[in-house]
Amino acid sequence: MRISARADYAVRAALQLAASQDEDEPLKAEAIAEAQDIPHKFLEGILGDMRRGGLVTSRRGGNGGYRLARPAASISIADVIRVVDGPLVSVRGVRPPDLSYTGPAESLLPLWIALRANVREILDGVSLADVASCELPAGVSALAHTPGAWANP
Repeated sequence: MRISARADYAVRAALQLAASQDEDEPLKAEAIAEAQDIPHKFLEGILGDMRRGGLVTSRRGGNGGYRLARPAASISIADVIRVVDGPLVSVRGVRPPDLSYTGPAESLLPLWIALRANVREILDGVSLADVASCELPAGVSALAHTPGAWANP
């Protein structure tokens, strides 16, 4: 699975908003871009997608900026990725349930579906609040600390 730059930037921007959720003033896009080292113009497009997707609200003007539309604990990492990139797992742009294979490739379909289910389980099960507080769910933390988890075979 590949996490696009767009998805990475969106999650980082959402985490910056989650960290400031208790502040009175909304965050300006410039401040988010600077804090997370995200190109400002690229971030503006991402924040627009997140606004249209119901994850953030925006306010114009001198005191304007962005806020999360709901508590960080109720927004999963998957929610953010889906809003900016679409489905979490697809094969050639097609969702696994819409695929069919024959012959020796027939068992690929359940493999792709299992992959999709596991990705969804992890990304739907981790909220912005979990990441922002550095308190990942135990199962995710255990997977991350598995020896060789990030190493190429």
